[in-house]
Amino acid sequence: MPLEPPEFDEGFRENLQSLFEWRRDVRRFRTDPVPEALVAHLLDLANLAPSVGNSQPWRWVRVTSDERRAAVQANFERANKHAAARYSGVEQEAYVNLKLAGLEEAPVQFAVFCDEGTEQGRGLGRQTMPEMLRYSTALSVYTFWLAARAHGLGLGWVSIFDPAQLRETLDVPKNWKLVAYVCVGWPVEEHIDPELQRARWQERQPLEVIER
Repeated sequence: MPLEPPEFDEGFRENLQSLFEWRRDVRRFRTDPVPEALVAHLLDLANLAPSVGNSQPWRWVRVTSDERRAAVQANFERANKHAAARYSGVEQEAYVNLKLAGLEEAPVQFAVFCDEGTEQGRGLGRQTMPEMLRYSTALSVYTFWLAARAHGLGLGWVSIFDPAQLRETLDVPKNWKLVAYVCVGWPVEEHIDPELQRARWQERQPLEVIER
């Protein structure tokens, strides 16, 4: 017997919009542990994300050891120092004062890779656009992100790394390409405006649709 599809009423749609509006890239975490059952549930939801050819190319690697976390932190600090050098004057001072990661505080951390050698999906949909595998992996991250926010958790997506060095630190296959490093935990504060907007680094702009 086929399942009846759920009815998403106006109340649900309003809550969904609130979820989108209140999703934030969190950098300030409490160190309280996150229940393992909740982490497992969020990973199950992340695995429901759409993927090209149903390939499910995402590979979630949980980083738990103190040694590897220290190596990840050192990688970030080197890359961040290099990134800061690209700016000058007042802009460089503003960059240096930004908090761009919660690596020291976040109790749960994942590196999320795209397995570009996966045979699952038999190549469907990626013959002309192989990057669809990475886009699919990003959708898995975003699915996890929204689900985490719905449970009151915060997530921070850290992108300031040497990806090859991070892959070596975590000892994963060479055909796995880093898509995201995420910090997960209970946020110290709640705010609807983006962190970088609050720091006056970049305002959010309205969407413009180009017609052809």
